[in-house]
Amino acid sequence: MLSTLRRAEYAELSALFFLQGAALAMWFVPLSSVLEAHGLAHIRPWAFATSGVAAFVSPLLFGAVADRHASPVKVLRWLALATAIAMTLASTAIRVDASPWLVLALIQLHAFCSSPTWSLASTIIFARLADARKEFGPIRAMATIGWMSGCLIVSTLGADQSTVAGYASGVMWLAVCVMTFWLPALQTPKSAAGLTWTQRLGLDALTLLKHRDHRAVFLTTTLFTIPLAAFYPYTPLNLRELGLVHTTAWMSLGQVTEIVVMLALGGLLVRWRLKWIVALGLAIGVLRFALPAVGAPWALLLGVLLHGASYTPVVITAQIYLDQRVDPAWRARAQALMSLMNSGVGNMLGYLGTGAWFASCTDGGATRWPLFWGGLALVSVALLGLFLAAYRGRTAGPQV
Repeated sequence: MLSTLRRAEYAELSALFFLQGAALAMWFVPLSSVLEAHGLAHIRPWAFATSGVAAFVSPLLFGAVADRHASPVKVLRWLALATAIAMTLASTAIRVDASPWLVLALIQLHAFCSSPTWSLASTIIFARLADARKEFGPIRAMATIGWMSGCLIVSTLGADQSTVAGYASGVMWLAVCVMTFWLPALQTPKSAAGLTWTQRLGLDALTLLKHRDHRAVFLTTTLFTIPLAAFYPYTPLNLRELGLVHTTAWMSLGQVTEIVVMLALGGLLVRWRLKWIVALGLAIGVLRFALPAVGAPWALLLGVLLHGASYTPVVITAQIYLDQRVDPAWRARAQALMSLMNSGVGNMLGYLGTGAWFASCTDGGATRWPLFWGGLALVSVALLGLFLAAYRGRTAGPQV
C-alpha cells in the first residue's frame, strides 16, 4: 500500500514539473519568430530581457510570501492563473497589432508572474520527497521532457510563427493551476505580523550569503550561468558555419544528456559528496567550451552533447544542497534567491558579457571561433578553481 501511495505521489510531482516545462517552452522557444512575423522584431531584445528584469524582484517577493503568508501551493496556484491570463493578453495584443509598448508591458507582466513559479514548484517538491538526493533527479527530468514536448506541440500545431503558441502556453498554465488542487497544502507559514519591509520583500534572504558554503554555492551557480549564456545564442551560428543546417535538432542533443544525467544523479548523490559532483559538472563545462575551440564539426557536436552533463550536476545539485542545508523556514526564499542570482544577475551579465566577447572575436563578419570558445573555457577553468577553494562542506554529519 505504501509503495502504491509513493508511486502516486511521484506521478503528481512529475506531472507538475512536466506541465511547467511545457508551458515555458511553448512561449520562450517560438517568441523570437512570433515577434518577427508580426513586425515586432525591433522589441525582441527587450522582450527577452523581461525575464531577467522579473528575476530581480519577483522570485524573492513571492518566495517571502510562500515562507510567511500563504502555503507555497496556493501561491503557485494563483501565479499560474495570473500567468495564463497575462499570456493570453500578450498574445492577443500581438495578434491585433497593438502598440509595441503595450505588447512589451504585457510580456513583462507575464515574466513577473511566471518567474517565481519554478522556485516555488521546487520548494513544494522538495517538501514532499523522503530523500531528495535519490528522488529529485528523475522528477526534475520530467521538466526537460515537458520542455521538449511543448516544442513538439507548437510545431505540430504549425504555430512556430503564430500567437497560437502563446494561447497554447496559456492553456498549459491553466493546467498547472488545476494541478495544484491535487497537491496537499504545505504547513501554514508563520504570521507576518511585525515584519519589516525588507522581510516582507524577501530581501532578508541575502543573509544566507554570510555562510561560507552557502555563499560559495550561490556564487558558483551565478558565475556558471555567465559563460552558459553564450551557449544558445551562438552555438547555432557556429553549427551553420560548419555546414550543420538543422541547428534545432542538433542543439537538442544537450537536452538528451540532461535527462540521462538527471536520472543518474540520485545514485551519485548517495555515493559522492556534493562538492565533487558540482566539481565534476564544472570540469565537464570546461570541456563543453574547449571542444568547440577545435573547429571541427564532431568537436562542436560533442560540446553540445556535454551541455546537459555539465548543467545538471551544477544547478540541480545546488538546488538539492539548499534543501538539505538551509533551515526549512528559509527554503522558499533560498530557492528564490538562487533563481534571482542565476536568472537575474547571471543571465543579464552573461548576455551582455558574452555578447561583447563575441563582438570582439568577430571582424568583418568572420568570427574567430577558437578564440571565442577558448576564452569561455578559460573562464570555466577559473570558476572550477574558485569553487574548489571556497567550498568546504560539513565537517560532521552527512558530508555534503
